[in-house]
Amino acid sequence: MQETAWWQRGIIYEVYPRSFQDSNGDGVGDLNGILQRLDYLVKLGVDALWISPFYSSPMADFGYDVADYCGIDPLFGAMQDFDRLLQEIHNRGLKLILDLVPNHTSDQHPWFLESRSSRENSKRDWYLWRDEANNWQSNFGGPGWEWDDFTGQYYYHSFLKQQPDLNWRNRLVRTAIFQAMRFWLARGVDGFRVDVIWLMIKDDQFRDNPPNPSFRPGQPSSHRFLPVFNSDRPQVHEVVSEMRAVIDDYRDRVLIGEIYLPIPQLMAYYGKDLGGTQLPFNFQLLQTAWTAEALARAISEYDDALPAGAWPNWVLGNHDNARIATRVGSHQARLAAMLLLSLPGTITLYYGEEIGMTNVPIPPDLVQDPAEKNEPGIGVGRDPERTPMPWDSSPLAGFTTGRPWLPLGEDHASLNVEKSDQDPESILHLYRTLIALRRRHSVLVTGELHSIAAANNVLSYERRGEGERLRVLLNLGDAPIPIPSAIGEILAATSPCCLSERPNGLMQLGAAMGLIVRLPAEKYATNGTSSREGRFS
Repeated sequence: MQETAWWQRGIIYEVYPRSFQDSNGDGVGDLNGILQRLDYLVKLGVDALWISPFYSSPMADFGYDVADYCGIDPLFGAMQDFDRLLQEIHNRGLKLILDLVPNHTSDQHPWFLESRSSRENSKRDWYLWRDEANNWQSNFGGPGWEWDDFTGQYYYHSFLKQQPDLNWRNRLVRTAIFQAMRFWLARGVDGFRVDVIWLMIKDDQFRDNPPNPSFRPGQPSSHRFLPVFNSDRPQVHEVVSEMRAVIDDYRDRVLIGEIYLPIPQLMAYYGKDLGGTQLPFNFQLLQTAWTAEALARAISEYDDALPAGAWPNWVLGNHDNARIATRVGSHQARLAAMLLLSLPGTITLYYGEEIGMTNVPIPPDLVQDPAEKNEPGIGVGRDPERTPMPWDSSPLAGFTTGRPWLPLGEDHASLNVEKSDQDPESILHLYRTLIALRRRHSVLVTGELHSIAAANNVLSYERRGEGERLRVLLNLGDAPIPIPSAIGEILAATSPCCLSERPNGLMQLGAAMGLIVRLPAEKYATNGTSSREGRFS
């Protein structure tokens, strides 16, 4: 493989710490629990862990309301537990990425307590205070402005009222967050995933957002207005470049941005001269209809839009979206795995996808997510995709000896890591196979995309480079399709029974099945959509 950084050739695995492994019986996962499962991740073949927040927090939004950027919440352990975990991660040749939450703090953070203490306090301008509220909405339902009786002004919160937004136009705020970044970087962490990075700067005139003409009853209230003035402001790119400068002061680190924006705006977060985030998270596959035509279009549009030299990345699941097997159906989950792991650049996996976990229905009396509590019944709750990892068939799935903080899936006795490991035809083994294939065939990481096409709900594309050309065939349809028997050397199949014989020199690729094949020289066709030459040179 040509020279690439670890974050370019690697696979990132997101751990939601509350749900991965509990080590002390309180029903909530923790840092020592993650430590216990590191060898599982090594066997899976991933290269880096991204761990969602474990900082000191009142847990109004499960750690995304930070009360101390440089502290560990006792729910997850202590600093010595973190240091031991980091050391063991590095001992295994893995990397560690932390979640950084710089848009807002907890209302219990010392900065906000000072800011709220009086209008004259030196930290008053660290947050967004106004005499009058505009129409900016909270992403968790209702108005985004909260009245403070003590000082007689409103403060803005993009999410819960317990999560006041920082004022990133204040230079002292930037300095304080950059110091927190340096605290962890000096400790040895390998980078950050930055939460809601596109929200960090707001309009300095606090103008009202325009109405959303597409808003319909039953949608989240935050959709009533177009977020023109409280998101993706031009000045945010200056902040991102300053964050990148902090990262670049340390060797071989990465900055990843969470950005839910259309492709043209997303690309701007690579920054001028690629001095922004190295990986603006690409959520196109999360937001695209599960058809060959829609996927081909999304892949092509993203690939064509990449700035020269920019590194691509792909995501199919995370802690804020329904699980893959729920979105596309369990029968298509294998196909989704092959799609994700045959695309170029950096790949991010969400815990449990590799065993085919699905969303778990949460009874109303067990709902934990504040977004669901604020606007019940419209499908914004994220609890279903955050349920505990099932490790074995025991009553508590090997996750805890106490009461799990969220219910286990009813299928956990049959769908778990232990059973999947014992079944050579499980989706877990397919993930391991595809990850290993990606290591052996660097064209899957650094090669160019060519011949992206869709026909009869079959998605196909080629990967070219490193002296190889591979073709990916993904049958998203409900019926088998004929393919030539002499298609090439099969490197991976979603199932051992993918192919069946047909007369006249043809084979059948089964419904919801896929192949990765190495093409013989005479099969190097160039029809279809192609990447630009030299993308990764």
